[in-house]
Amino acid sequence: MRIAEAIYEVTGPDVPVEFVAYDGSRAGTPDADVRVDVRSPLALSHIASSPNSLGLVRAYVTGALEIVGDMYTALSSIPEIRLREIPASLRVKLAAKLASARLLWPTRPPAQEKRLAGERHSMMRDAEAISHHYDVSNKFYEWVLGPSMAYTCAVYEHENATLEEAQFAKHDLVARKLALRPGMRLLDVGCGWGGMVIHAAKHYGVQALGVTLSANQAEWAQKRIAQEGLTDLAEVRHLDYRAVQETDFDAISSIGLTEHIGEANLASYFELLYSKLRTGGRILNHCITRPDNLRDAQTRSFINRYVFPDGELLGPGRILSQMHDTGFEVRHEENLREHYSRTLAGWCANLEEHWTEAVEEVGPHTARVWRLYLAGSRLGFVRNWIQLHQVLGVKTDSNGYSGMPLRPDW
Repeated sequence: MRIAEAIYEVTGPDVPVEFVAYDGSRAGTPDADVRVDVRSPLALSHIASSPNSLGLVRAYVTGALEIVGDMYTALSSIPEIRLREIPASLRVKLAAKLASARLLWPTRPPAQEKRLAGERHSMMRDAEAISHHYDVSNKFYEWVLGPSMAYTCAVYEHENATLEEAQFAKHDLVARKLALRPGMRLLDVGCGWGGMVIHAAKHYGVQALGVTLSANQAEWAQKRIAQEGLTDLAEVRHLDYRAVQETDFDAISSIGLTEHIGEANLASYFELLYSKLRTGGRILNHCITRPDNLRDAQTRSFINRYVFPDGELLGPGRILSQMHDTGFEVRHEENLREHYSRTLAGWCANLEEHWTEAVEEVGPHTARVWRLYLAGSRLGFVRNWIQLHQVLGVKTDSNGYSGMPLRPDW
């Protein structure tokens, strides 16, 4: 059985993709916007060694399989293939071809596939996981994220908003939800490159402290703070949020950290933040979630192996319940799912614009991981496989006083 023809049989006749293989076979839609090139027998060997999406990822990351055309278009065009839905006769033929490839061309997972040692979500292991993802290269992140260096969901206030305008709007929305005012103290946990810290200090006169487990992020943020002339108000430390000694903050923002916490540590996470907040203070938790609580958090996917080691996505109800059980009163919640798909579209475009430089900076395998990850995440938000929720809570006093307005004023 020729390879391209076999793929075509598996995917079906309605897929607007052309398939080409190293054995000279060609099938699918001629001159389609997307072409899948099986460039080497090593692609089949990777798939044989892990006959699921992980095998396909390995084949793509190593270059044994190529996607010619827009990655998001490719991922949205090719249907999910379930083994049980393939006719038995075709399964037998495919199994024989894959077994032969596995025997003749043995492979190993790419070096970019991360496996961590030690106790899950210990401080040491969390530091290694964060470093794997965030210490890739500040220059690389500047190309992908743009001038804001904000690596979280932006907020698009109108259809024509740019990525930079939307990232400013996101930080400002968080500031207004927290009711920031001059003289207040803000703790931003998992602060990234300091975007929220800088915004709060610069536009609201807040004394802002950010902490991150990424040394690269902390170094970059401190330089930006100095350039902005904000050293008297803003600070970013290379520090685990659990090691912060200060307390009695007026507000706490957590923008993109909860995904790294792990379900087993969710209670202790909110308990620590509760202890850091003064009575009457507000907390804004902004994180990616699954759309429900019906399944266990996925910890063995492509994202976990290549992008976010030890990351766990929870359902929004789980997060709200834990905040309430900790003692916070949840006052507002919103899903920004469509905003994240737009944000990712911007990052995808930035990566393609700087593709040559990105490959030179981080290497072709890492660049391929990011191309696949960003496009796949965009598709996930579009199709409601994942969501982005902002949850606003308050630490009421013993009499239940919240200090909240009757209606939202943001």
